[in-house]
Amino acid sequence: MTTPSALGVVRAFLPPAAVPHVEPVLAAYALDVRIARPRRTKLGDHRPPPAAAHPHRISINSNLNPYAFLTTLLHEVAHAATWERHGPRRRRTRPHGPEWKREFEAILAPVVAADVLPTEVTWALARSMRNPAAATCSDRGLVLALARYDAAAANRLRVEDLPEGTFFRVDGGHAFRAGRQIRTRRQCFECRSGREYRVHGLLLVEPLESVEAMSLVQPRRRRIRPTR
Repeated sequence: MTTPSALGVVRAFLPPAAVPHVEPVLAAYALDVRIARPRRTKLGDHRPPPAAAHPHRISINSNLNPYAFLTTLLHEVAHAATWERHGPRRRRTRPHGPEWKREFEAILAPVVAADVLPTEVTWALARSMRNPAAATCSDRGLVLALARYDAAAANRLRVEDLPEGTFFRVDGGHAFRAGRQIRTRRQCFECRSGREYRVHGLLLVEPLESVEAMSLVQPRRRRIRPTR
């Protein structure tokens, strides 16, 4: 059974209408669910029990909107379900392989069928669960449907919407210049080092004025040869 506090921990972060559908999912496994401060590299994670009689540990970022929180929570619970179902063979299962995909679809299907979410979110989840991506941010349709319910972000654009040559800053403070689009990612150049990076097109960033961006460029040091 789940730890007594699991549903209590997540209830305030979920869409209220989805709570009755989440409750039996949480109750099916021993889970220690934690709310984490925002992380740039992931929305949530799952850690299997370190030993018998220990719960699975799941963490979800605190800054997700209710529908993104729900999707991430069920994504991570599917990892727990995969771990439990495949027993001695679990080491041979890939983290987001067919076994996990089947568990995620089985967990998500009742929520989608209940029609308790906004229409565009329900449709995006229905499409996604046919072949779910390893990360929510890799599913363009789902990302855009969920993002409609994010708090308004002042002066933020997605990398794919920036004109080529635009300077921008990511949340970590580093500044880049946008290059050409390469499939789902954008060729970008870090201002200080000039190094090339491939930045996901759906990432929200802060556009910069050229003058402001140029002040962040690290000038190259000239090597001065000693006079003879």
